[in-house]
Amino acid sequence: MYGKERAGRSPVKPLGRRDDPAQRPPGGPRKRISAGTILKILAGLLVVLLVAGVGLFFWINSRLAGIDGVLDDYDGRPADTPGTNWLLVGSDSRKGLTAAQRRKLATGRAAGQRTDSMMLLHIPEGSDKPTLISLPRDSAVSIPGHGRNKLNAAYAIGGPKLLARTVETVTGVHIDHYMEIGFAGFVGIVDAVGGVEINVPAAVSDPKAGLKLKKGRQVLNGSQALGFVRTRKGGALPDFERTKRQRQFLGAVVKKAASPGVLLNPFTSIPLAMSATDAVEVDSGTGALNMLSLGLAMGDSPVTTVVPFGGEEIIPGGGTAIKWDRTKALAIFNALKDDKPVPQNILDGTTG
Repeated sequence: MYGKERAGRSPVKPLGRRDDPAQRPPGGPRKRISAGTILKILAGLLVVLLVAGVGLFFWINSRLAGIDGVLDDYDGRPADTPGTNWLLVGSDSRKGLTAAQRRKLATGRAAGQRTDSMMLLHIPEGSDKPTLISLPRDSAVSIPGHGRNKLNAAYAIGGPKLLARTVETVTGVHIDHYMEIGFAGFVGIVDAVGGVEINVPAAVSDPKAGLKLKKGRQVLNGSQALGFVRTRKGGALPDFERTKRQRQFLGAVVKKAASPGVLLNPFTSIPLAMSATDAVEVDSGTGALNMLSLGLAMGDSPVTTVVPFGGEEIIPGGGTAIKWDRTKALAIFNALKDDKPVPQNILDGTTG
């Protein structure tokens, strides 16, 4: 080539084209995955996820602990109304806590079980936002069959059933579902979601609640969260501030639990499901679907408030209790019964 003699006698082969089959590498051409195959793979994955979701649903449903008779009918019970009403109760039960854990969490050794917090959640039928109302445990109320006393005395006297009946009697609101959680369960849920971010308005130091927090936004673990919702430190009205913290934290922990980063990660969602079902007790008519509805409602940034105060009342043998502002309280509860938003003028004086 180019004036030089080529060695050999075989004929010169022409240069092959790039798409010449003879020039392709061994093994034949690459096969492209067809659109139909991709759809089949996606459909298969969807079926697997659906089956897993259904299985998880029934597993959660089977683990829920139901309390019989909590919401049984009785003479004079308020009629059912539009929307769904939940009575959410945080108890000071030490069940499930070792002696070392009680010392670490500063829960004390109190025997028996009392209510540490109570809230009424209304989920409307329409597009309005849910409403979450704190019922201070030291509220002066009439307990059916037991006279005048603090609201948390109803639980101490007759457990969840008498507490639910008392709340229905004093509010006129029909309760559809009941859920209760103790100290150990509270800590477990918070730790299962990896802690919850809270903006602490002022530095808090409360040895009785095992709590020492700096001011500002920070992630609280389970034991810190328990102290945060239990402490009575801060504010001119400690009980009022305490109910605000309880509502603030409940909303934050449910939002964290319902976030994609938690739900779509089996390493967090499964421990969360186990912790939640171990932690809570519900009425026997409440199932996993109801709990899902509760979670969605709490994740919808509900309107939050507390029953307006109207002075104090001395309870014979029970100390000083909080009197409700009857007019404003009725305005709130009547709004719930009518499935309407709480009047703004009431909220202006109670939220914050």
